[in-house]
Amino acid sequence: MPPPTTEPREVTLGVGSAVHSTDMVLNIGPQHPATHGVLRLRVVLDGERLLHADPVVGYMHRGAEKLFEVRDYRQITVLANRHDWLSAFGNELGVVMGVEAMLGMEVPERAVWARTLLAELNRVLNHLMFLGSYPLELGAITPIFYAFTEREEIQAVMEEISGGRMHYMFNRVGGLKEDLPAGWLDRVEAAVAAVRSRLPQLEGLLVGNEILQARTKGVGVLSPELACAYGVSGPIARASGVDLDLRRDAPYLAYGELFAPGGPGRVVTRTDGDCLARLEVLLEQTHVSLDLAQACVERLRELPPGPVNQRLPKVLKVPEGERYTATENPLGINGYHLVSRGEKTPWRLKLRSASFNNVQVLSQLLPGELVGDLVAILGSMFFVVGDVDK
Repeated sequence: MPPPTTEPREVTLGVGSAVHSTDMVLNIGPQHPATHGVLRLRVVLDGERLLHADPVVGYMHRGAEKLFEVRDYRQITVLANRHDWLSAFGNELGVVMGVEAMLGMEVPERAVWARTLLAELNRVLNHLMFLGSYPLELGAITPIFYAFTEREEIQAVMEEISGGRMHYMFNRVGGLKEDLPAGWLDRVEAAVAAVRSRLPQLEGLLVGNEILQARTKGVGVLSPELACAYGVSGPIARASGVDLDLRRDAPYLAYGELFAPGGPGRVVTRTDGDCLARLEVLLEQTHVSLDLAQACVERLRELPPGPVNQRLPKVLKVPEGERYTATENPLGINGYHLVSRGEKTPWRLKLRSASFNNVQVLSQLLPGELVGDLVAILGSMFFVVGDVDK
């Protein structure tokens, strides 16, 4: 990509007429932390056309990876669920599953299915946030009220079991913090049914909306080759035809059974790769996650009573070695590379967050687009800035 220039150049407007023009360097952001987060885009414009875009990250950097190194494995979970605050339960899973694998620890079956259920409920919460906020960025205020109504249904059962609305802290090395409350599965089933029955109302505001289609169809097209080159994953990649989902392709928890032939699990893809395709994938994935949650509830009802965690020593030390654990978080692949020297704290715990790669591709995706489409493209990447900056 040619570097921006401030040298005037001649632009021909018609026969016998010309004007002198220079590129304009414009900073989009950094926005206030009360918004989606703090991201700065340094863009170069030629009139209304974007010539160059440089995502500038790091405004919310907390040094999470260094903090991991001075916490024991119980305390790390507190920090790990915060980089993507919309996917807190999924963030916890990668840490505890990696530690359990290095310990050679087998998690009780009831904990495996309960974790899967909570992970899918967390996925629904994540997707509903973007299904409400993305139209808001395009100028439509109504969908966010519908989305938050459904979020409250799921939030109520998540808060009941964990005590938290955002940072659940319900995972433990070896299983879960405690057993499921009496009658909780009934309330989960009722919440899932309620959301499923009312979701068509939200869909009716989005699917087929001619204004939304005009703002998103054919805009911000991401090719599968570019997605793979930048390590883009999750619904963004699948909207470009990259058929990759770790729940099916590298099963963990109970996903091997759920994504088996005849199971409720399926991978949602599109081929257009534009803003509309990304929104459609997110919407359809919400339906799939509700189906998976219902299947988990039914299995948990069938399982006999039993423990949901393993008894741990007072000082938990992980054997010397290293392991990379990846999970399919709501926004894409979330990975932790754990290196242990046999102590109670990790020697190194490297975080691979989904949003970081999904944002970096903006440098290739935005050039050539119009300024008026910038917000539509940016919002359709469905990122959480804390997940970018770590």
